[in-house]
Amino acid sequence: MLLDEATLRARILELGAEITRDYKGKKLLVVGVLKGSTIFMADLVRSLGPELDVQLDFVAVSSYAGKASTGTVRTLLDLRESPEGKDLLLVEDIVDTGLTLTSLTETLRAHRPASLEVCTLLDKPECRKTPFQPKYTGFKIPNEFVVGFGLDYDERYRQLPCVGVLRT
Repeated sequence: MLLDEATLRARILELGAEITRDYKGKKLLVVGVLKGSTIFMADLVRSLGPELDVQLDFVAVSSYAGKASTGTVRTLLDLRESPEGKDLLLVEDIVDTGLTLTSLTETLRAHRPASLEVCTLLDKPECRKTPFQPKYTGFKIPNEFVVGFGLDYDERYRQLPCVGVLRT
């Protein structure tokens, strides 16, 4: 096991407090990247302070087939709410190459949000193929394929309450 449930939840509470401080007095549109971010996003949103005015939305993109990135980002589900003029926080499960989030943030910036930042549960900086850097990061991890806490391998293992390295 790489990260146990207690460690994950403690760090998410810290991220929630940081985001609450940064967005105090603002209307925040929190956008989850489906499907991997759902468990992290649910805990993160619950950790935000009541003084924030929070709306939720989702996008779905895909660039993976099994364990390998295809290099092509496909939009499967777009936002229902317009992000124009809103402070947008994109919530992702993991950043590795940065290609998906670079493409997605470029697309979202075209909708002219007031601000756009990314919060990720996991970051694998040694895998980066772009200079992409999330503003909020839960944990930096080594370059291993991980599952659990929303992350999957072919739609399996998302329900695990921890993050572990997949051994095949």
